[in-house]
Amino acid sequence: MVEPTEGEGAGLPDDFELEEALWHLPLIEYDTQLGRKVPFMRDWITHPEFDDFWAKADLGDGPLRMQVPCIIVSGWYDIFVQQALDFVSTVRSGSVSEKGRKHCHLIVGAWSHGINAIFNEPDFGKNAVFDYEDLPLSWFDYWLKGEGDGFDELAPYQIFVMGRNEWRDENEWPLARTKYTKYYFHSEGAANTLNGNGSLSTKRCGEESSDKYIYDPENPVPTNGGCLLMAEAGPFDQREIENRDDVLVYTSEVLQEDLEVTGPVKVVLYASSDAKDTDWTGKLLDVYPDGRAFNLCDGIKRARYREAGCGAQLLEKNKVYHYEIDCWSTSNVFGKGHRIRVEISSSNFPRFDRNPNTGHPFGVNAELQKAQQEVYHNEKYPSHIILPIIED
Repeated sequence: MVEPTEGEGAGLPDDFELEEALWHLPLIEYDTQLGRKVPFMRDWITHPEFDDFWAKADLGDGPLRMQVPCIIVSGWYDIFVQQALDFVSTVRSGSVSEKGRKHCHLIVGAWSHGINAIFNEPDFGKNAVFDYEDLPLSWFDYWLKGEGDGFDELAPYQIFVMGRNEWRDENEWPLARTKYTKYYFHSEGAANTLNGNGSLSTKRCGEESSDKYIYDPENPVPTNGGCLLMAEAGPFDQREIENRDDVLVYTSEVLQEDLEVTGPVKVVLYASSDAKDTDWTGKLLDVYPDGRAFNLCDGIKRARYREAGCGAQLLEKNKVYHYEIDCWSTSNVFGKGHRIRVEISSSNFPRFDRNPNTGHPFGVNAELQKAQQEVYHNEKYPSHIILPIIED
């Protein structure tokens, strides 16, 4: 490939292969795969923390100054779904304008980044299709011309509840009636893979053996669906992923009745590593009676940024740390006969860049090393997931 020239050209090189390019290191030189330097990309990589560079683009108190009616449409597998939920919640609860508070609305369907982007499986039914064609024009006609009606009484949130496959109106987010419930991880020290002995229940952890695996950034856990923008987003059967030794799998008993989970999902993890820095991933899944395991939501935590607002802090070797993994939000009814499952690992590539485990400054070199990971679930370190349970 020719030596890149800054800002030269807009197309891709003839020999460009995305799958190959995604593996390029160091990240600071990723743009060489495009045949030219991309200054803004290099700026992003050289500013891995929130600083003055990012503050220029921050919304700040913008949502609190929202004064015009707005309607936002997203999907549970949209890469922007959590930002949409947070924005509307902030406007509705804190805008200085009564009109801004009352007429900020959100519609969330069983889609990725594209309205009515219907998935092959699971089948969310015909109700998943949303009649969007006339909405934008009707909205503007109402607020700008005073024509039409109905928007004054529009529900703040219209959400599609997967599993039950129906739309429902809600007045706030998260839902006021949410019962946040801890589901604890259990095992006999071998939760690795789908065939391990990991389990999930509301019973608190006792004196249990921890689970171990090796995270190798040269062989990361591959992305398989989820909240993506340009790749194949959405729910996919994760059983192939769960056959890997570097994926811990915790599964509940078969549910005896329907269980609704609607709201933000968080994993609380107690874990150690022999690396100076590493990543921890969490994923919530709905396991069908036939064994198919579909991803609902997931998240990642970079270890050096485990404490919000404290900047980068490298790890002490094999010391147990407390991590909170934000898995964003979902709305799903786990049907009778289904099971709840959580996956824990250290990579989800290429959705998230690989942590090289070296502790070096972000993106500056190509060095990689393996990390010995250990996840604890006992009385002192009760690793668990917090599910937003909605009772009828």
